[in-house]
Amino acid sequence: MQAVVYRGVDDLRNETVPVPRISPSELLVKVAVCGVCPTDIKKIQHGTVPPPRIFGHETSGTIVKLGARVRGFKIGDRVALHHHVPCMKCHACRHRAFAQCPQYKKTGITAGFEPAGGGYAEYVRVMPFVFPGIVKIPARNGFDEGAMLEPVNTVLKAIRRLNVLPGDNVRVVGQGPIGLMFTRLLALQKINVIATDLIPERLELARRFGAKHIVSANENPKSKIQNLKSLDASIITAPSDTAVREAHELVRGAGQVLLFAHTKRDAETLIDLSKICVDEKDLIGSYSSDITLQGEVARLIFSRKLDVRKLITHRFPLDQTAAAIALAAKPTQTSLKVVVGISDFP
Repeated sequence: MQAVVYRGVDDLRNETVPVPRISPSELLVKVAVCGVCPTDIKKIQHGTVPPPRIFGHETSGTIVKLGARVRGFKIGDRVALHHHVPCMKCHACRHRAFAQCPQYKKTGITAGFEPAGGGYAEYVRVMPFVFPGIVKIPARNGFDEGAMLEPVNTVLKAIRRLNVLPGDNVRVVGQGPIGLMFTRLLALQKINVIATDLIPERLELARRFGAKHIVSANENPKSKIQNLKSLDASIITAPSDTAVREAHELVRGAGQVLLFAHTKRDAETLIDLSKICVDEKDLIGSYSSDITLQGEVARLIFSRKLDVRKLITHRFPLDQTAAAIALAAKPTQTSLKVVVGISDFP
């Protein structure tokens, strides 16, 4: 089969590799769509993991083979895959810190080499410990929508970490694909969203996704936001330290600042700690997904209350995965979610 193999920093090669062989307890899925995720971009561009690997974890496709011991699935099922699933038994899981679970940190989907998601290939092998994360795609929905379950799950998990109520005011910094997901999901919960971004087209889309106010980051957003009602929370979807410090100033006492994109290790910044202690403002983070939300995420996407199709602006065939990753790493004014497709898009 054809696959895109990571061979080193910024070195992706179109190669022919064996179709994965499955055990009696595993599935073989023909990949239809795989989204490009910033996590994979970081690994590819900064070499944070050793090669060779086949990346891609926002994956949907069709089951084409199943092991003799597999139950609950059949050949032909159209499915959305989930590459990390916690054990639900360990200390981390008992505290609902699923991303810290040792099993969760293992990748349960591979197209070969060290398991790394495998979505940038024609077929993937799915291991049984991640079966609980698989969702069958309804007939009316497309593979695009299935591939978006994983990123939407991460956003909904982050929102659940916030202590916000209907009518509260939440600023979402950045209106790329992730920021727009935050905007829509918060709006569905009757939260007043103040959306900020540098790109006017994204701000207009944020308004259509339910933002109550849009503020250009080019026009001293701090002064404009101060003229609005006090902020109960601020969500930072880009790794900007300036945005973090500004957010801590703008949220009201007992407000929250949530970091969603600060994933680089050893990054440091200056924070006025009295704002955390005296003003009781929380600085929190959220990373990866929550398997217990998978059913709710599926309902939001497949009902199109969150119409993820509007986020996908660019599609690339498998052999142009490197170009897809390059665009996602340096988005243009017209680009949002970038996906790689193996088969025809529905």
